[in-house]
Amino acid sequence: MKFAKRFSLVALALSACLGLSGAASAAGKFACEPGETYVMNVMVSGHPYWVPVFQGFKQAAESLGCTAVFSGTPDYDIAKQIASFEQDLVKKPAGILLHPMQADPFIDPINAAIASGVSVTTFAADSPKSKRTAYVTSDNVAEAKFAAEEIVKTVGDSAEYAVLENPGQSNHDLRVTAFISYMEKNYPKMKLVGRQPTNQDSNAAYQAVTTMLQANPNLAAIWIPEAGSAEGAVAAVKESGKKVIIMHADVTPTTLAEIKAGNIHMALNPNQGVQGFLGFMNTFLGAHPGLIDPFNDYKVSGFNPMQFPYMDNGFAVITKDNADSFDLAKYMEGRN
Repeated sequence: MKFAKRFSLVALALSACLGLSGAASAAGKFACEPGETYVMNVMVSGHPYWVPVFQGFKQAAESLGCTAVFSGTPDYDIAKQIASFEQDLVKKPAGILLHPMQADPFIDPINAAIASGVSVTTFAADSPKSKRTAYVTSDNVAEAKFAAEEIVKTVGDSAEYAVLENPGQSNHDLRVTAFISYMEKNYPKMKLVGRQPTNQDSNAAYQAVTTMLQANPNLAAIWIPEAGSAEGAVAAVKESGKKVIIMHADVTPTTLAEIKAGNIHMALNPNQGVQGFLGFMNTFLGAHPGLIDPFNDYKVSGFNPMQFPYMDNGFAVITKDNADSFDLAKYMEGRN
C-alpha cells in the first residue's frame, strides 16, 4: 500500500506537469525551445523491446513540442554502445534516456555528459554509481518474487528448478539473484539444479536447457530474466517432450506466440510505454532544473535539483488469456 501511494503521488505530479504544459508554454516554461532534442540510446537497437518504450518517449516529447530521436548500436557490445552514446553527445541534445548495457563502464561517459550540461536518465538497466539524475524501471525484485510464487503454486514447493542468466546487466542480474534468494528463504525444499549464463542468445539457451534436461530428468521449472534466451529454452523443452514450466521477463513476438500456444507458462513484461513516457519526463526535468524548487540545499551545493533515484513503471503479467493485448504489430498500427 505504501508503494501504491508513493507511485500515485509521482504519477499525479507528472500528470499535473503535463496538464499545465499548454499554459506554461505561453510563459516559455514547461515546453521545449524550437529544435530542442532528446535521444533514447540502447544496445541491440533492433530488439522489439525498445519499440513501445520509444513510442512512450516520443509521445511525451511531442506533447511538449520536443524532438525525439532513437539511437544506439545494433550490436551486443559495450564499447560500441558507449561509442554511439558519445556520438549522440556531439550533436548536443538536451538530454539522453539511456539503457546502459553494463553499469560501471558507463560511469565516466554519463558523468562527462552531465558535466557538459546534458541531462541523463537511465531506464530498465542502471549505472547507479554515475551522476545520472533519474532511473526508471520495473521492480525487478517484485518480478522475481512473483515468478517464484507462481512456480511454486504450479509445481509444488519441493521441485527442481533452473535459471538462465545474463551476467553484467543490472536488471537481469537482480531478477535472477532475487529469485534464487527468495526461493532459498521461503521454499528451502525447492532445489536449484542448473544456473547457466546464456547472455540473451537463443542458441546458447537451447544448448544449455538441452543439457540441463538430460542431467536433471525431474527438472520442473525454469526462470529466465529476458525473452531472447526464453526462445531457445522453449525450443529445447518442446524437443524433449517433457513438461517444464517456463517463465521469463520481457516479451518478443516469438515468445508471445509460444505463450498463446501454451508452451510458455507466463511472461512478466515491464509497462514499456509507461517506461518511455516517464523516462522522457525525467530527462526533460533534468534538462530544465529551473522548473523545480525542491526545498533542499541544491542552491548552495550546486547539484541538479532534479534527482529521482528510482521510479517504478510497473509490470504486466502475460498469459494465454490476455496475450493478444501484447501483439506488437497491432500496437504499431497507425503509429510512425
